[in-house]
Amino acid sequence: MAHPAPLVAPQPSLAASLKTVLGTDLVAHVFTVDEDSITVTREAVAGVMVALRDNLEYQQLMEIAGVDYPDRPERFEVVYHLLSVTKNHRLRVRVSTDEATPVPTIVPVWPNAGWLEREVFDMYGVLFSGNPDLRRILTDYGFQGHPQRKDFPLTGYTELRYSEEDKRVVYEPVRLAQDFRNFDFLSPWEGADYVLPGDEKAGGTGEGPGKGAPTPMTAKEVKAADEKAKASPPPTPKTTENTAQTGAGAKTNVKAAKTSRDGAKATKAAKAKTPATEKAEKAPAKPRAPRKPKTGGDA
Repeated sequence: MAHPAPLVAPQPSLAASLKTVLGTDLVAHVFTVDEDSITVTREAVAGVMVALRDNLEYQQLMEIAGVDYPDRPERFEVVYHLLSVTKNHRLRVRVSTDEATPVPTIVPVWPNAGWLEREVFDMYGVLFSGNPDLRRILTDYGFQGHPQRKDFPLTGYTELRYSEEDKRVVYEPVRLAQDFRNFDFLSPWEGADYVLPGDEKAGGTGEGPGKGAPTPMTAKEVKAADEKAKASPPPTPKTTENTAQTGAGAKTNVKAAKTSRDGAKATKAAKAKTPATEKAEKAPAKPRAPRKPKTGGDA
């Protein structure tokens, strides 16, 4: 199957070259969408990489990836992506294994495989015999399980958080709220057949509880609602119209001027005077000295 826009130069003679160089170590060769993919025996992968590098000019190891097929007896595939700089061509090499059988390391062939094999080990649990430092590289210390396996739950088994009480990061089993674990696939406009929490509060909408969203308004109803919102508010009504309602007026003033039962009478409040004001009022007025004319200038 040809690709409409190939990105790499085709290699028509690659199939014959692979059979000659690899021999019985070559299990399968597939050419699809202008890409060559081969499957080799697991035990001979290191020697295959040396042959591909030295004889077929695949100088660089670009990536090592893992694939999980849970239904297969050997559920994992380790996929190596090689690049030939001189031929402008890429080759995909596959080997299969299970959870307990290790894959020979290719660190002596390409040193950068050390980190890439650690990633596959961390994510899938594939073992690599001969790797000088096969430790987890992406997950945290003490992490259990391998996140990219198909049987690993998306939420994981443990969760971590910072404990203010312990002043450190603590690990706890995952606890999920059950409110949103049961889903239905009905259209939200049709509504569910059961009553959802909060539907009992939706009074006055004309819709029964659990029957979905209210029916949208018509264009006429929308226009009327807009006009009502734009209209000016009604004037504030007056609470009093005359002085009789407020208790003010001439009669009230006459009544307030009458002497009360205890003999007190309404008088004007005297304006308080300060000591300096009283002293100034008692002192005799001094005549003002005549003003001296200014000298100099245009005067």
